[in-house]
Formats: sequence, structure tokens, C-alpha cells
Amino acid sequence: MVKLSKRMQLLRNKVNNVQQYDIMNAISLHQKLSVVNFNESIDVAINLGIDPRRSDQSIRGFVFLPYGTGRKMRIAAFTQGMNMQHAKTAGADEVGMEDLADRIRLGDRKFDVVVASPDAMYVVSKLAPILGPRGLMPSSKIGTLSQNLVDTIKNVKLGQISYRNDKYGIVHMTIGKMSFLPMQLKGNLEVVIAALKKNKPLQVKGVFIKKVTLSSTMGIGIDIDQNSLLVK
Repeated sequence: MVKLSKRMQLLRNKVNNVQQYDIMNAISLHQKLSVVNFNESIDVAINLGIDPRRSDQSIRGFVFLPYGTGRKMRIAAFTQGMNMQHAKTAGADEVGMEDLADRIRLGDRKFDVVVASPDAMYVVSKLAPILGPRGLMPSSKIGTLSQNLVDTIKNVKLGQISYRNDKYGIVHMTIGKMSFLPMQLKGNLEVVIAALKKNKPLQVKGVFIKKVTLSSTMGIGIDIDQNSLLVK
């Protein structure tokens, strides 16, 4: 059994682990309990009523957070011709084709998102063993494979993030920073929940969103009362 640190035990003692908290109270509690000297990320884990073993119940997509994530997203863009300069101008940090692929094979992974134009996928597809396990393989389903890379790159910089369920049927996402206003974090979370509900597979019956847990980088999980979220 893992022994909890004194700091973590103190946090556990201040949170009722059988209670569901109003979203604003949960955010306020996280901000009050934070004692670290850096701007923690605020993360959400959403347990879905799906069978993750079935491909027709997998959840995958992208959503635009109105208040962003608070992170500076580093973008690697695969494209060619004039689109290379357009991608750089739009804000891509790494742009290339075979040269970029070679750098990635050699261990250059200083990016958070990989985007590509369709005519570059013959190069990107060879990187599937590297990008796939990290959830970085460009795909139209998550908004990272597009003819219009300029808009794609700008959207990622402004707050577009992708999501997918893990093998336990849980979606993990970062929805902001500890420094965000509570209403901003609430607004981002509501957009995420709405996107998931809109993307609910037809094969899923019963309760779709079973549990919503809010946590911080160095904090603990707090269960959220879904009735406190303005999502239909």
C-alpha cells in the first residue's frame, strides 16, 4: 500500500471523498489548498458509460476551449511547398517533411501537437509507432489533419484540444490553470461536457457521463456534482 505524504494526507483530510461538490466550490477549494510555487494545471477526468473494448463505443474528437488551456502549445507541422511558409507564419514551431520526420525518429519530441496536410501523410504515416502511442497522430477526427493548416494552427494556439477515452473508458483533459478565474474554468469544463454529450455513440445506453473529477497537478481529485454544470 502506497504511503501518502504529509501534504497529500492533509489535502485528503480537507476534502470529503464521498461528497459531490458544486463546481464553483470545487474550484475554490483547489485554489485555497494550493501551496506550491508554480501555476498548477487544472485537469478533469470524465468516466464514461462506454465499453472501451468496443470500437463502436470509442470517443474521439476535439473541442475549442473558450478560455484556452493556459499553456503555450508547441506545434509540429508536416506540409510542403508554399504551405510550409504559411504554417510558420501561422505559428507552427517545427515545419517540415522528411527532415522533420528524421528529427522525430532521433528523439526530437519538443512539441505538444502534430498537424499535417493530407499531402504529407505518406511521410507522417511512417511515424505511427512513435506518434500513435502518444496520441499525436494527425487525424481529421481530432482536427489535426486538414487542408487549411493555417486555421488549424491558429485554433490550436487559441485553445483547440483533442480528446479520446483511455482503456478504462475515461477521458482526461487539461481545462486551464490554477490562476484562471473560477468562471473561466467552469466555462471550459461545460464546453467539454457538452462536446462529449454531442459525440455520444448511438450504441451507448444508460448513463453516459458517470463521474466528473477535478484535480490539479499537485492536488487531489474532487468529485463534481453534474447538476452544477450548465450543460443540457
